[in-house]
Amino acid sequence: MPTDTHKNGAEAGTEAVRFERVTKRYGDQVVLDGLDLTVGRGERVTLIGPSGSGKTTILRLLMTLERVTDGVIHVGGQPYSHMPGAASGAGGAGGALVPASERYLARRRRGVGMVFQHFNLFPHMTVVQNIVEAPVHVLGESREEAHERARELLGLVGLADKADDRPTRLSGGQQQRVAIARALAMRPEILLLDEVTSALDPELVAEVLDVLRDVARDTDITLLCVTHEMGFARDVSDRILMFDSGSVVESGPAAELLDAPAHERTRAFLSAVR
Repeated sequence: MPTDTHKNGAEAGTEAVRFERVTKRYGDQVVLDGLDLTVGRGERVTLIGPSGSGKTTILRLLMTLERVTDGVIHVGGQPYSHMPGAASGAGGAGGALVPASERYLARRRRGVGMVFQHFNLFPHMTVVQNIVEAPVHVLGESREEAHERARELLGLVGLADKADDRPTRLSGGQQQRVAIARALAMRPEILLLDEVTSALDPELVAEVLDVLRDVARDTDITLLCVTHEMGFARDVSDRILMFDSGSVVESGPAAELLDAPAHERTRAFLSAVR
């Protein structure tokens, strides 16, 4: 089975995400095929490949929007897709893991944030209200604390002057920047980026990618990114993985994989997207 076990030279306890022989099927269709993948804390990993190759499925599994068919996902060194059974000790030691309950997943996924292709902002709320609601209701922050954090994040994404606007008054690029601030407001240890510029007009793409470059440069957050923007992938990635038919075809440092891919499938894909 395809394996990628780069750990940033990681010692025990420094892994952010580990997929252990994870398979995802829809009926007879295999979307992920026995994937072994480890991402170190603070590592920036970009997933590339054709549509239907399994990239976005990885993000959806981490957001618990999908369940694994086989295998186990670990986050922060602890089971994530599964939980210890009644006879298990901490981390599942001494007994079998069982599929995670909704309550277990709700607690564990608080450390994982995602920015989607589409912004999904609440049009009846102001920009700052869109950012504040989840930290108040999910994290239990006070409204004062959440508002202060939201305005800091709006400054980070270059929208400090838009806090009291409604999303409908913003451009697509500005709305996506609000969505990035909203995801960061939940203080995730892992941030997932799913083709975050694909719904934008070409002239708006650069402003969103510049914000994400700042996030990558100025924070120690772990990033998993699906994108067809190869320049962005080169700038922010410690490592790029090329997927095809549910498997890792090739992986390596960003410049190495983009400039001198070893696999013909990777060369063909890069030629098509450049």
